[in-house]
Amino acid sequence: MTPSSVHDIRNLALFGHAGSGKTTLVESLLAAAGEIGAAGSVERGDTVSDFDPQEKAMGHSLHAALVHLEWAGHWINLLDTPGLPDLAGRALVALPAVDTAVVVINAAAGVESVARRMMQAAGAKCRMIVVNKIDANGVDFGSLMDAIVAEFGRECLPINLPAANGSRVIDCFFAPQNEATTAFSSVGAAHDAIVDQIVELDEDLMAKYLEQGESLDPEQLHAPFEQALREGHLIPVCFVSARSGAGIRELLDILGKLAPDPTEGNPPAFLKGEGAAAEAVAVALAPDRHVVAHVFQIANDPYRGKLGLFRVHQGSVTPNSQLFIGDGRKAFKVAHLLRMQGKTAVETPLAVPGDLCAVARIDELMRDAVLHDSHDEDFFHLAPTPYPQPVYGLALMTRKPADEQKLSEALARLIEEDPCLEVTFDHRNRRTVVRGLGEQHLKIVLDELSSRWNLQLDTAPPSIPYRETITIVAEARYRHKKQSGGAGQFGEVALRVEPLERGTGIELADEVKGGAIPTNFMPAVEKGVRQALAEGAFAGFPLQDLRVVVTDGKHHAVDSNEVSFVTAARHALVEAVLAARPQVLEPLLDVQVKVADTLFGDVSAELAGRRGRLTSTDSPTAGWTLISARVPMASLDGFESRLKAICAGESEFMLNAGGYEPAPAETQAQLVRAHGENGNGAS
Repeated sequence: MTPSSVHDIRNLALFGHAGSGKTTLVESLLAAAGEIGAAGSVERGDTVSDFDPQEKAMGHSLHAALVHLEWAGHWINLLDTPGLPDLAGRALVALPAVDTAVVVINAAAGVESVARRMMQAAGAKCRMIVVNKIDANGVDFGSLMDAIVAEFGRECLPINLPAANGSRVIDCFFAPQNEATTAFSSVGAAHDAIVDQIVELDEDLMAKYLEQGESLDPEQLHAPFEQALREGHLIPVCFVSARSGAGIRELLDILGKLAPDPTEGNPPAFLKGEGAAAEAVAVALAPDRHVVAHVFQIANDPYRGKLGLFRVHQGSVTPNSQLFIGDGRKAFKVAHLLRMQGKTAVETPLAVPGDLCAVARIDELMRDAVLHDSHDEDFFHLAPTPYPQPVYGLALMTRKPADEQKLSEALARLIEEDPCLEVTFDHRNRRTVVRGLGEQHLKIVLDELSSRWNLQLDTAPPSIPYRETITIVAEARYRHKKQSGGAGQFGEVALRVEPLERGTGIELADEVKGGAIPTNFMPAVEKGVRQALAEGAFAGFPLQDLRVVVTDGKHHAVDSNEVSFVTAARHALVEAVLAARPQVLEPLLDVQVKVADTLFGDVSAELAGRRGRLTSTDSPTAGWTLISARVPMASLDGFESRLKAICAGESEFMLNAGGYEPAPAETQAQLVRAHGENGNGAS
């Protein structure tokens, strides 16, 4: 079967920390809806959404997996996302595809780092919280609810409550069982709190509720409920045990009746054009309009080839549709329109607006591509999703020289799948460098390179991505002149460099007057400047946080050419930088570590020994401390392993890019000296 109307569809992604039970929850929902005969388990490796051999071996989801089910006339698409902190990017790819972000919290563990990150990332979406594992021993539900409210706001209100032993849940919204005994609060108090929150957005309903004392049925509350979700005025909290099945059918009812359909959620922002010229465009959830769809995930399947998962935002897609990719001029035919149930793909005759489907064996597909069937939608794209910046690196060397091309192709495939994976080439050491969000992220990537592409690799710590910058304004002029018989070379460039605030990047400006440098040679000047910016001026690292202003120059009617101005601009930039009191910047990482209170001193001392600066501490749950520190990247090698040794594996660890600051004077001197010893003079 396939959904026939946008109003039947519910699109949700499950987010949460590893171990919160998202995959087990998906199994329970599929089993309760009759999509599978019995729920599989992560331990047995027979779940629908964790189907990759690497996932089965690790016992963790490594990619977002799409499943679907039908419940009470509603078609529910679910994306089960990875919960490992290092795989945040692979989870966040699901956000543009869904209307509701469901954050799953382990009742025994409380609010963990990935839950915090995903709640923040999903701020523009409708959000729900599912507290799983309510049958765990010793859960203090009152304190847990207090922690959720403290972390995410007073908008978090329970829509049902667990019984004292976690064996079932009690409805507080549709048909409140006011006399039931609950683990905390009361059904009446929970019902009043959630209704009060909803009616605040509707004056007429509030008047009936407060002045006339009328009770309100769920139908009357539906529209303001959806509005409250859209505006972040309400974050419903549901309780379940995916393992025992407690609350699963109740959760299905909530998803079907209260989760927004695509017309009730916050639609994604589509733009046409690039940069400052981009303009917002509206798409309509109408089946008879031009097709507009968005590819949110790419998977490279060894048997099906490239698989693109997409959401239809406008129009309808059928197996005969002819679709363009972005601004491409050649359309491809949707030979097979697929509906995914984990790894199982079933052909479907139709995808209506709001639906999630897939196409296979289209090599030109890429993540974030917009698919459309008319050139009227050329240059459409979604507003970009902000992803964490890759910060942890490894240099890769193939054991067989013949595998270098194979490694390049494999890494290109992995980059298609993972938005937080970055590959660069270290020209100084002639090595491929791969960067991710942490040690575990790159270990997973290495396992994928080995298992999927049969690559045997050696690794080494990469060179740290230092940068160069300037501290004062300086000017320089350089004349490139060469005469060797026949046409010569002549180009002269004068420019000024000015420091910018840290993190600004690069700005280029042109103040040349009177045609001193002809317009047709200005692209060559820019090329030479950019070459020097990329190569560095005195230590061999790219330059950043400066403005380059081309002020003057000279040309020759016969001897001037592009090569002359590229060379002159490159040398002028280097000379100006050397006169502007340059310095080397080192990258910093923002480190968050959650440890037992008793280990706070040991972990703080370890960070301090690595030149770390403590920026804040917090107490997310009783007995635990969240340490935030800023640490130079060069000092963090081996920290994750050391942390596991200190904490016996009982800790959380997350890295984020923390900007740049001047490296210690001794480090700067060493880097400049090494650059000179490698035969790279300052000029």
